[in-house]
Amino acid sequence: MIGPAPSAEARQAIRAAAQWLALMESGAANERDRAELQTWRNSHSSHEQAWQKAQLLRQRFAELPSALAMASLDRPQESRRTVLKRALGAVALVPAAWLISRQLPLDVWSADLRTATGEGKTVRLADGSSLQLNTASAVDIDLTKRWLKLVEGEIALSVPGTSPLTVQTHFGQVIVSQGEVCVRQGQTGCKVSVLKGAVRLQPLRGPDFSLQAGRQVSLQAAGAGAIEPFDVLAPGWREGVLMAQNQPLGDFLRELSSYRPGVLRWEPALESLRVTGSFRLQDTDRILALLAASLPLEVHSRTRYWVTLLPRKNSV
Repeated sequence: MIGPAPSAEARQAIRAAAQWLALMESGAANERDRAELQTWRNSHSSHEQAWQKAQLLRQRFAELPSALAMASLDRPQESRRTVLKRALGAVALVPAAWLISRQLPLDVWSADLRTATGEGKTVRLADGSSLQLNTASAVDIDLTKRWLKLVEGEIALSVPGTSPLTVQTHFGQVIVSQGEVCVRQGQTGCKVSVLKGAVRLQPLRGPDFSLQAGRQVSLQAAGAGAIEPFDVLAPGWREGVLMAQNQPLGDFLRELSSYRPGVLRWEPALESLRVTGSFRLQDTDRILALLAASLPLEVHSRTRYWVTLLPRKNSV
């Protein structure tokens, strides 16, 4: 029996644990790295659970380096050291990659359309509708039955009005007859934002209702939340832009991290700093550089995929 899919928070913790495992097994970790790992483990129960899973996998793969080392014994000394170093590095990544792949739901991998982290995709459907996928998103499509299933992530859908198209989510249905809508699905709810026209919503609980252009609402397991004005900055991703208006830096970085592969961390002291601006998502490294130029923080990059933001040290 297949259990429930892990939440987005759990998958993020698993990816981070896999990155930590690869660093610890690489031989390049120092005392500061080990201290930061302990801080990360202590910061949330999901982090510790993910780390314990990673440790269990490391034990299962523990005998593999010896086998690879034995296979290299008949090589010249210099070559043998090189091969063994590469082999050990590869072994450190095997359980990490396996851990990530095992925790990603099968329906995401098998979806009709999906995007990787940092990737976007726009397609024209056979009925003339336009579908755009945000980062790390997945959908299934059946136009004969006139529905799309949002498996994970966020989509923007524009329907010309030839025939209604239904977006199925974990928290209800969104029926688009003629209009333009963004649907963003998380673990605890699904935000529906209407850019043009109007849509019909069918929550899991409660009555059906219409949502007009310029309005947004969150669908949850218990029903629909309050209808609110539409956040005009939110769909900037459709143009490859992440926009912020006096936004807490912590919220901005959590959003930015969904567009970056690897690990992006920051000190809690940076959470309350404020960000305003429009940032091109095609170069997230440049976004971090711009933040460092305008805010009292420093960017420390172990690699492009392992970045930590720290408060800027006093110059005096």
